[in-house]
Amino acid sequence: MKKTLIYSFTCMIALFFVTAVYSQDTKPWDIPSKYKAMKSTVKAGDADALATGKELWAKFCKSCHGSKGLGDGPKAAMLKTFPGDFSSAAFQKNTDGDMYYMSFIGRDEMPNFEKKVIAEGDRWALVAFMRTMKK
Repeated sequence: MKKTLIYSFTCMIALFFVTAVYSQDTKPWDIPSKYKAMKSTVKAGDADALATGKELWAKFCKSCHGSKGLGDGPKAAMLKTFPGDFSSAAFQKNTDGDMYYMSFIGRDEMPNFEKKVIAEGDRWALVAFMRTMKK
């Protein structure tokens, strides 16, 4: 009986912790209008751009956001906030400029990548690749 009670209590604490971490209401992004109005320079279905975007994703994004953008990368558990589900309709409804801003300017735990992904075409290739993650 005592073991069952301890086990149940431990499970409830673990469940509370997981729920608290992953159900946090993250504050909305405050994206300047300059970025909101930006349009991708990558043509839909551009295979070369998507290949570049996939390479950049593997190098810079996958460790936190996961291989499919589900927010389940190996570093995700170490973050205070959930890195997001890029396959979700909520994420995919962002404008290209929103995605650009969130990906390269960043905030809080999302680092700034302007000095790591310098070429504008590469940045848009990554945005185009994120568009392929929709459900």
